[in-house]
Amino acid sequence: MNERPKSFSELIRSSDIPVLVDFYADWCGPCKMVSPVVAQIAGELKGRVLTVKINIDKKPALATQWQISSVPTIMLFSGAQPVMRLSGAYPYESLKAEILKHL
Repeated sequence: MNERPKSFSELIRSSDIPVLVDFYADWCGPCKMVSPVVAQIAGELKGRVLTVKINIDKKPALATQWQISSVPTIMLFSGAQPVMRLSGAYPYESLKAEILKHL
């Protein structure tokens, strides 16, 4: 049985598949619009990507580390390196197409 990673950096380093990260805030209107889009894509790409949501108000150090200056910001990490970064509420087709470019 795999142990749960203790930190975000451990998660992106140890994942065998790309990690899709949704940096968001509860007060953010566009975040609420993009959240179901990310969830739908996560379901469709299950087994191909690991999806994580990070609330920047609860994890400000991660937001600072990855220079998240606006939300929502969607990042894709592969081999612990960011390979995609999008800011704003992308529609389903655009977001999925961008993710698929990196899989």
